[in-house]
Formats: sequence, C-alpha cells, structure tokens
Amino acid sequence: MVEHVRRRALQSRAVTKVFVATPDPEIATVVDGFGGNVITTSDQHLNGTTRVAEAITDIDCSHVLLLQGDEPLLLPRHLELFSQAIAANPNGDAWNATGVIEEASELDRHSFVKCVVSESERIVYCFRRTPFFSPFEVQKRFIKKMLGIIAFRKDFLLQLTSLSPPMAESAESIEQLRIIDYGFQLQSVSVSPSLPSVNEVDEVEIVNNLLITDPEQREMLSRTLGHNAPPLNYER
Repeated sequence: MVEHVRRRALQSRAVTKVFVATPDPEIATVVDGFGGNVITTSDQHLNGTTRVAEAITDIDCSHVLLLQGDEPLLLPRHLELFSQAIAANPNGDAWNATGVIEEASELDRHSFVKCVVSESERIVYCFRRTPFFSPFEVQKRFIKKMLGIIAFRKDFLLQLTSLSPPMAESAESIEQLRIIDYGFQLQSVSVSPSLPSVNEVDEVEIVNNLLITDPEQREMLSRTLGHNAPPLNYER
C-alpha cells in the first residue's frame, strides 16, 4: 500500500521528489527494492507530522507535502490542487485535504478525523465524533472529512514540531489540533470524490472494490502498475 501511494505521487506534476520516511526495515526494504527513495527515521514518533519534520530537515525545499501511506486511492490531480493552493498563498502555514461526508453515521465514526471548515475555507476545529446537534443535512455543509494529504511551509513545520503538543491533540490523537491550538492557519483544500482511506480492516475490501469498479481508479491502477517499477501484487 505504501509503495502504491509512492507511485501515485510520482505521477503528479505537483511534486519533484518523493521520499518514504519510515523506521521500519521491512517497509524500507520493499520501497528500496522498487527503486524508491527511503529516509530512515526514529521509531519514537507518535505521528506523521514529527516524522516528516525529521525526514526533511536537511532537504532543500520551501514546502513539503505529507502523504499518509493509508491513502492508496489518492489521485495525482489532488496533489496539483495543493500546488495551486500553495502558489496562491506561499506564506500560508499549512493545508489539509478535505472531502464531503457521505453518510450521517460517519459523523460519529471515530476512525477518521472530521473538521469544521469556515466560509473562508479555513479549518477551525477537528474532532472524531461530532459535537453538534443540528440535522445531518445542515452539518454536512460545514463539516468535512480530513484526508491524509497535508502540506506545510517547511520552516513552519520545523517550528510546529518544536512546540509541546496541547492536551486536545494528545487526548484525541489529532495532530492538526496543534496548528489550531497555537493560533496558526490551517487551510482546507477540497478534493472530490471523498475517497476512503484504510483506517480499519474492513476498509481494505472497500478500497479493492473501488480499484476495480471505479473507472478513474481502474485507469490509475493500470498506470501505477506500469510506472517504472515491477508489478505489485494486489490480492483480494
């Protein structure tokens, strides 16, 4: 799955280099075997934000795009939306992909993070279960699903990870709350469709089905399998 995400990122015009940051020798061996770039990091990180901060410390770049390995359905065009958002406001702090909430039950599904998006497309709060009581049709207008595609201005990322995690971040395991709690700007980048990630075991089958039945995903799978690397083994 991590290798699949890496290959999809390589097909986007928005990125110049792709690195897999991991402390895991098994992941490193697999990615290296496919010709990918691996940065070995500490195994003490509690989230991807601090891991990526360690990985890019000595890389010459102005911005960094964090792609979580559990987002195998991400599309290269999603990354290009981030490139456009950064170009429009290069001094911004951070950007996070968001998608629509499809079902009312998702509002209380703790396995993925939701957020409140303001009229100016700023993410003002994050949570796992909705704190709101209004009807679903109302909540879905301002509550969005947070996806595992996050961009940072490099110097801001290094500053952010030097700060102590606030109580809410630690209690809820939502790393974006550090940005909000310290008063920095986290901007929403709306992507469509709102694709499922692999947070729980049953979501593997959902992803596999979309790779087969969705025309855009099926085409992307074909392109990914042929992207300058040996084929991957996709087992149902």
